[in-house]
Amino acid sequence: MTRTDYYHILGVSETAAPREIKAAYRKLAFEYHPDRTQGDPESTDKMKAVNEAYAVLSDQKKRREYDTLRRRFGDSATGEFRKSYSQQDIFSGSDINKIFEEVARSFGLRGFDDIFREFYGNGYKTFRVERPWGSVSGVFFSGTIRGFPFGNLLGKVPGMLLERITGVRLPKNGADSFDTISLTAEEAFRGGPYAYFHRKQSKKLIVKIPPGVTHGRRIRLPGMGGPGAGGGTPGDHYLKIRIKRPLLDKIKALMGGIQD
Repeated sequence: MTRTDYYHILGVSETAAPREIKAAYRKLAFEYHPDRTQGDPESTDKMKAVNEAYAVLSDQKKRREYDTLRRRFGDSATGEFRKSYSQQDIFSGSDINKIFEEVARSFGLRGFDDIFREFYGNGYKTFRVERPWGSVSGVFFSGTIRGFPFGNLLGKVPGMLLERITGVRLPKNGADSFDTISLTAEEAFRGGPYAYFHRKQSKKLIVKIPPGVTHGRRIRLPGMGGPGAGGGTPGDHYLKIRIKRPLLDKIKALMGGIQD
């Protein structure tokens, strides 16, 4: 596996238990912490890779999907995974903020808020609201709320109700959109640039078709879906590949149906 493989990045086996994955992340978060590496660019890139690997492998659903892609695509699994998961999707629901903060406090290093703002810039924000019954605080990464005190309940609470509880207008990501494009068998085999008209946005786009693309495969166009609100990111646009059947095959299929 290549250096982009999530298991390789964390230095664990593909059968590693959740506690091993968490322990590996703690060790690497300390090793590549910017306060220890003095802002070395290579270490910063490694820290980002470690964050992403942990966010995926610590989530059972994402890990299962990644394992399926590893078996199918081998070294290209991480790239395939990113086609379906945006950066905010990868970090959504992760306890990475809690683990990183524990490491920082233990060794007197800068905490999660400072480091992640340095790494991810405007894509990372925090909120804190004081209420008579207590304070509400947390973080959101490109519109995805994390670190909320209600724990696992967060994912089940509708955004409108959460806004009423906190009094905070939360950013909302745009909806994903979908379309289908038809290719001949030759076009699918050859791949390359494809002229596509995005009707919902009235835009002409040039889409890169991977050589050997198969029927039913989806191509993700990041940020080309519905617009976000309140600082949320736009959704993605997905193109489903339909490979045209040659005319002779259609005639044979029709004749076979008549004979039956």
